[in-house]
Amino acid sequence: MSETEREAMEYDVVIVGAGPAGLSAAIRLKQLDADCNVVVLEKGSEVGAHILSGAVLDPVGLDTLIPDWKAKGAPLNVPVVEDNFYMLGEAGQLRIPNFPMPPLMNNHGNYIVSMGNVCRWMAEQAEELGVEIFPGMSCSELVFDEGGGIKGVVAGEFGKNPDGSKGDGYEPGMELHGKYVFLSEGVRGSLSKQVIAKYNLSDGHEPQKYGLGMKEIWEIDPAKHREGSVTHTMGWPLGKNAGGGSFIYHLENNQVYVGFVVHLNYRNPHLFPYMEFQRFKHHPMVAELLKGGKRVAYGARAISEGGYQSMPKMVAPGVALLGCSVGMVNVPRIKGNHNAMLSGIAAAEAAIAAIAEGRSGDELTAYETEVRAGKIGKDLKKVRNVKPLWSKYGLTASLVMGGLDMWTNTLGFSLFGTIGHGKSDAEATEEASKHPVIDYPKPDGKLSFDRLTNVAFSFTNHEESQPAHLTLKDAEVPVKVNLPKYAGPSARYCPAGVYEFVEEADKDPRFVINFQNCVHCKTCDIKDPAQNIVWTTPQGGDGPNYPNM
Repeated sequence: MSETEREAMEYDVVIVGAGPAGLSAAIRLKQLDADCNVVVLEKGSEVGAHILSGAVLDPVGLDTLIPDWKAKGAPLNVPVVEDNFYMLGEAGQLRIPNFPMPPLMNNHGNYIVSMGNVCRWMAEQAEELGVEIFPGMSCSELVFDEGGGIKGVVAGEFGKNPDGSKGDGYEPGMELHGKYVFLSEGVRGSLSKQVIAKYNLSDGHEPQKYGLGMKEIWEIDPAKHREGSVTHTMGWPLGKNAGGGSFIYHLENNQVYVGFVVHLNYRNPHLFPYMEFQRFKHHPMVAELLKGGKRVAYGARAISEGGYQSMPKMVAPGVALLGCSVGMVNVPRIKGNHNAMLSGIAAAEAAIAAIAEGRSGDELTAYETEVRAGKIGKDLKKVRNVKPLWSKYGLTASLVMGGLDMWTNTLGFSLFGTIGHGKSDAEATEEASKHPVIDYPKPDGKLSFDRLTNVAFSFTNHEESQPAHLTLKDAEVPVKVNLPKYAGPSARYCPAGVYEFVEEADKDPRFVINFQNCVHCKTCDIKDPAQNIVWTTPQGGDGPNYPNM
């Protein structure tokens, strides 16, 4: 616990993160009790600045939370009108028909959205109900009560020097205390990670699995634009090197979302996820769509992919984990925002019931029961074997086996039971000597771009005088272990070019961390084979400033 003295503010519920889960919780709390004192703390410069998602939104969460969302002007303006699935080869593609796919894969009734803009709208709804929302407020520490439970967080600490000492303009921040604290930080949140470790919440559950999602927004030729069209691809360029695939969503204003996901359990450390994304855009089908267009934004984030069997225990004394802090993405549907919203609603209902009974600081077991037994659990249980089948048997076999398993699960049973994931994504990385080096073509500056050029389109900014928010447990591991054994994978798995090995004549290589480039995807915290890199929050307001992601 910090020895710095801080002022404290008291609330009924303190919520960390203004994403779909946190904002849903805040809205539901005030719907149930207008006098409930609720605060939402967001590390981005504004609500939505750090939100990146595909996104095709299943409105079930919004229907539950704000049934009249359409009348209230929610930015769900582009209903899905067609679904396309393709298996790509290097020079062509094979259309996969829709009819053999389980009903849950149908996007009828869903919407192509910017989740950043959806969250901005949700924040307006929350503030109208009396929720206090503070953007630019990173939560850097947990605050514990005398019994070891969590009673709050530290937010708004500014002005530290690069060495961690207090600078001339140091501001200690404040402690915000709550009867309950909700952590809705998104994937691999720094406080959530601490809570999971401190209370052993992952015991008895499979390790969480992740993907790296990268996304660009393109303005394309109006003649090629098909508003409401949804396309997903698998196969080339990844092949057998890694699991993953792409999405192309046509939204309004002649814009398309072009995204690429690489599962982070890949074995070959020479794999370069960002360059796989750039190469994908040179496929004839994709290149023809983008030709004559221009990229207007870029971003990246990790995706929780472990699903049903990887969800840790969600509650500890005084705290509940929401949304992607738990991992609620339905992998074959590539959707998690609806479950994030439902988790926020469930947490709010459990907290209001507990506060009404005079409780505080205990475990909200009713919340976890609802998640596992309710809509979220039922959604995730049906698809729980798709990811491990893909990991164990490859793409082609998993399409058949996973599809069959999803069909039988709609009837209430599974041929496979529940398959485990086994290794973590870090443990899945094998030594470089076991794998070939992969030769990637140089970006052409028209369809494909180098990382640093693209990072400029994430509008990322970090105050350089602060301590680096990416730290090493052992400063010698990158050069002495990861470089000789794994060919320095951090120089490739980071989609923002944060890490590099600098070689100078007659000197040992140096490991350099360019934290200013970080887009907060957390891939380094997940994939580093030695688990030596720790991602923490920088000072509030820093990081990407996504416009319409």
